[in-house]
Amino acid sequence: MSAPTAPTPKPTVTEREARQVAEAAREQDWRKPSFAKELFLGRFRLDLIHPHPQPADEHVQRGEEFLAKLRDFCETQIDPARIEREARIPDETINGLKELGALGMKIDTKYGGLGLTQVYYNKALALVGSASPAIGALLSAHQSIGVPQPLKLFGTQEQKDTFLPRCARTDISAFLLTEPDVGSDPARLATTAVPDGDDYVLDGVKLWTTNGVVADLLVVMARVPKSDGHKGGITAFVVESASEGVTVENRNAFMGLRGLENGVTRFHRVRVPAANRIGPEGAGLKIALTTLNTGRLSLPAMCVGAGKWCLKIAREWSGAREQWGKPVALHEAVGSKISFIAATTFALEAVVDLSSQMADEDRNDIRIEAALAKLYGSEMGWLMADELVQIRGGRGFETAESLRARGERAVPAEQMLRDLRINRIFEGSTEIMHLLIAREAVDAHLSVAGDLIDPDKSLADKARAGANAGVFYAKWLPKLVAGQGQIPGAYGEFHQGVDLSPHLRFVERSARKLARSTFYAMSRWQGRMETKQGFLGRIVDIGAELFAMSAACVRAEHLRRTGDHGREAYQLADAFCSQSRIRVDELFGRLWSNTDDLDRKVVKGVLSGTYEWLEDGVVDPSGEGPWIADATPGPSRRENVHRPIR
Repeated sequence: MSAPTAPTPKPTVTEREARQVAEAAREQDWRKPSFAKELFLGRFRLDLIHPHPQPADEHVQRGEEFLAKLRDFCETQIDPARIEREARIPDETINGLKELGALGMKIDTKYGGLGLTQVYYNKALALVGSASPAIGALLSAHQSIGVPQPLKLFGTQEQKDTFLPRCARTDISAFLLTEPDVGSDPARLATTAVPDGDDYVLDGVKLWTTNGVVADLLVVMARVPKSDGHKGGITAFVVESASEGVTVENRNAFMGLRGLENGVTRFHRVRVPAANRIGPEGAGLKIALTTLNTGRLSLPAMCVGAGKWCLKIAREWSGAREQWGKPVALHEAVGSKISFIAATTFALEAVVDLSSQMADEDRNDIRIEAALAKLYGSEMGWLMADELVQIRGGRGFETAESLRARGERAVPAEQMLRDLRINRIFEGSTEIMHLLIAREAVDAHLSVAGDLIDPDKSLADKARAGANAGVFYAKWLPKLVAGQGQIPGAYGEFHQGVDLSPHLRFVERSARKLARSTFYAMSRWQGRMETKQGFLGRIVDIGAELFAMSAACVRAEHLRRTGDHGREAYQLADAFCSQSRIRVDELFGRLWSNTDDLDRKVVKGVLSGTYEWLEDGVVDPSGEGPWIADATPGPSRRENVHRPIR
């Protein structure tokens, strides 16, 4: 057997090269319609989401039967206080989840899974996540981004037959992409997979490996060097965690999700059979991004569960606690917070259910919808928990254990706030999600104006691009002048006691305004558009609000038609849309009236030390050490804390 080539050094890439890597991994074709994409282009395609899609009866029956079993398990077999206290999910709890089939919720029944739809998988995550967010994270990381999902989409039949039955019942999986010096810039990925006969030899270090401490199977992203017979590039592999040379060097601890089995994993000359490669060489990032298209829905699903719990506690507490002669809920300052929690929970559930059902039907391309759901859910979930802490006052800041010790109900409001905070970072931070969604939202503009704004193109290329852009915009821009939103009585079927039609007309008008704003920005900044992250973030936030308003109205009408709390749903949708419209108007104003330019100047001053005097008068309690840990490939010098659960 020949000796494998030494690991290649960490790649050094320019900003342009990094963007090219990300662009190459992006799914660029739109073969199916997308409600959200149309929304960003100024076209309010209500027909794509209304009437609300419905699951098949057999899917409902299977899903409801499992939810009943899972609820009983959550109520009788999960001790959330113990998980928080011991910072670990007990082995017997995880084994109980295995016996219940919870590891295989999304895996097809022919591989031993439960075969739940995306809708019921998300309902299950919301339920179990309300009992313990750490358990929700474990199950989500295992199925949404771990081994099952990429194999379902890209695996060979042999890989599915080999690994999916294990994942369905016994083996926990993890997804390993991030490195100590590589986050959302995968072009700098340093872990290597060097071909050697029928194997690849892995070397490198992975950080924040959710489930990595207890995982049996790993999806690892590594860079294959280009060589004769090897295309090379970032590639995905299934790796047995018990393989020689795999070391879990640390179990990380966080401000929240204290039961999370998240670690640092080192690979030193780990041999992985070529048969364990998922897809071709160089397809790793595309596999990761495609997996996340629906995988991102798991986080907002758990945020829905958090919102429901926040509403329950807010209702019970603010009705029992009196101040100045009446329950605190009846004081406007508190009541507005409760209204926000109730209305936002309704809208967020509408967004997740609608996106999930569209994912199940596979008629629409939901990559933008899922990304918007993740972005909106993580931000709104955090805000709802923060408002609950404020409603609870000092008791909101007090731990559940302390409340119990002094004889009061042990409400873990502060824990919920801590646990939810990571969702704004997990699976794409809010800032990265803004850029990712913005890239998809302006895709049509970049497609027609690509050569026009590319500094490397010739004048002839730019002239041709200018002509093509002129044809496109000549047809597109006139359609943004008028629409259904300006017709009184449009969307009249949504007037059922409470009138939601004005909100839908607002969405239609705002979608056209959003598209016009994007066009104006493209004309103004051209190739510099991608650097205007503040502007792009606001564009995306407006789109998220419009999507949530649309989903809330469609859900309210669906519940009215099915006779399931329709009147109350209309009231909640009306409240949410009224609140959302205020946020949208503010965001539109901030598109052009903001402090972005001034902020850039201040940042340059901060980095150059101009304002260093402002830091005087404090003591820094931080410990010594480098900002980024050394991740040089080589043998591990630390104890292996890998802890498989059997």
